[in-house]
Amino acid sequence: MLTKRQNLMEVINGGNPDRFVNQYEFMELIMEAPMDLPLAPAPGTRIKNKWGVTFDWPADQIGSFPMHDDEHKALKDITNWRESVKAPSVFYSDEEWAAAIAHADSVDRNDKFVTAFCAPGIFEMTHHLMSMEDALMALYEEPEDMHDLIDYIVEYELAYAKEVIDHIHPDALFHHDDWGSQRSSFISPEMFDEFILPAYKKVYGFWKANGVELIVHHSDSYAANLVPEMIEMGIDIWQGVMTTNNVPELIKQYGGKITFMGDVDSGRVDFPGWTRELIYADVKKACEECGKLYFIPNLSQGLNISSFPGVYEATSEIIDQLSKEMF
Repeated sequence: MLTKRQNLMEVINGGNPDRFVNQYEFMELIMEAPMDLPLAPAPGTRIKNKWGVTFDWPADQIGSFPMHDDEHKALKDITNWRESVKAPSVFYSDEEWAAAIAHADSVDRNDKFVTAFCAPGIFEMTHHLMSMEDALMALYEEPEDMHDLIDYIVEYELAYAKEVIDHIHPDALFHHDDWGSQRSSFISPEMFDEFILPAYKKVYGFWKANGVELIVHHSDSYAANLVPEMIEMGIDIWQGVMTTNNVPELIKQYGGKITFMGDVDSGRVDFPGWTRELIYADVKKACEECGKLYFIPNLSQGLNISSFPGVYEATSEIIDQLSKEMF
């Protein structure tokens, strides 16, 4: 029986896997690494990170999002970003790194990838600072300032990446950046090529030049029109790929250059009234249509969790069941 890591490599290299890769099983996420970008406040609470972005999680919702009213918006005018945006330090004490180092050192790297985590992404950071509407308008109205702001975010990411690499020596990177809605990308491929692609070529190129073998990028959205860019920037696995992308067709077109992780939309199966029967039907359809190579069945959720208790675990059990049925 192949290890989780070996089986993943068979899938992404077009080899002979002995089962489906089961969601996030191949990544040992080192979530203890210190960051100044908190994932989220607790439900019903509000926090401000060191970039000055305020996140609110209403108690009756399943997640948080930055606040962009006049009182809380961190960046009100893109032309004044140099005065308004100050990146936090990337340097932390040995004590702050201790838990992450201990976790990384405990991992059997023959079985799993020691995986660094980074969120939010470069595009997300621009609209976290100023709102989605302002960020999209600024790409058109103030392109020079947007280029400069993105370069500033990239320099922060590179500096942080160096610290992570030096401390935990990761084999893989799991990086978030949502690039679309369920139906379309937020910006055109042409605009993506101008603003976002060069930034990620620098960032992902740095990680890969410093020992990272595997880039896993999360975007739970439509982004089929950006797959050539994903390949060019060095992404090995697109995680979160939704059914609206026509994943079987993407595998036919790009399999061997990139692997697709998802095709089980969390919005369809991860809700209070979820059932194993519904999850089984969706996962079985994904596995039958997408096949055994260049595909990893997975909820589109951006971590190895679900919004409602039991959904992630049930999905993993069903993937194991389907491996027995289909291999």
